[in-house]
Amino acid sequence: MQRLFVIGIGAGDPDHVTVQAIKAIRQVNVFFVIGKGTGKQELVDVRATILAEHADQPHTIVEITDPPRDRTVPGSRADAAYQGAVTDWHEARAELLERAFAETDGVGGILVWGDPSLYDSTLRIVERVLDRGRIHFDYTVIPGITSVQALAAAHRMVLHEIGEPLHITTGRKLREEGPAAGESTLVMLDADCSFTQVPGDDLHIWWGAYLGMPDEVVIEGPLREVEDRIIRRRADLRAAKGWIMDIYLLRRGV
Repeated sequence: MQRLFVIGIGAGDPDHVTVQAIKAIRQVNVFFVIGKGTGKQELVDVRATILAEHADQPHTIVEITDPPRDRTVPGSRADAAYQGAVTDWHEARAELLERAFAETDGVGGILVWGDPSLYDSTLRIVERVLDRGRIHFDYTVIPGITSVQALAAAHRMVLHEIGEPLHITTGRKLREEGPAAGESTLVMLDADCSFTQVPGDDLHIWWGAYLGMPDEVVIEGPLREVEDRIIRRRADLRAAKGWIMDIYLLRRGV
């Protein structure tokens, strides 16, 4: 493989794909997709739909089974055990991608959900492959629309107050630290409905699941009034589909 495109493809809607991304897609002859198992086959299918709509050249799709990650290890960046589990997972991914890259002629492409710069490991793994020194290629990153932007559009809102910052964090960090003081807090990667652990009756939430997809769901309102509704809806959706991707914004004093 002489060249690789790492392409942000948006939050699920084929119309989220930018003109720049379409131009890159049309230069690729081999697309690498890391599958998440049969329970999340829809995530692979969405990528196939995007290629069917935007690719106009002969191409193949190489699906790579995502190696297991030890998710029993709790912690954060400061915890050696947690860092070790993530590093091992990245190394296993890099090994699989390196093999696939080595067997590929021409131009490769990886379609990244959302944008490669935000809570995604693809660029770290590509660099890990190159650092090994066994294969060499150039790569280009194409930005994409994130679920952050899709959430704001779905709720027809600005993510921050006038002249104020926006704090982006994870569910785990929200549980540990709470919302940022005086800032709007955008929460990603929250499998535990961590908003239920945030004290106070003055919080407002804007929540969305499957943003940009046909079954997109959004709920908005005072947190204490709608949190049970979100929990039930989220559980029903996950049970029906086998997976869920959601995101939400918290703000005090609305």
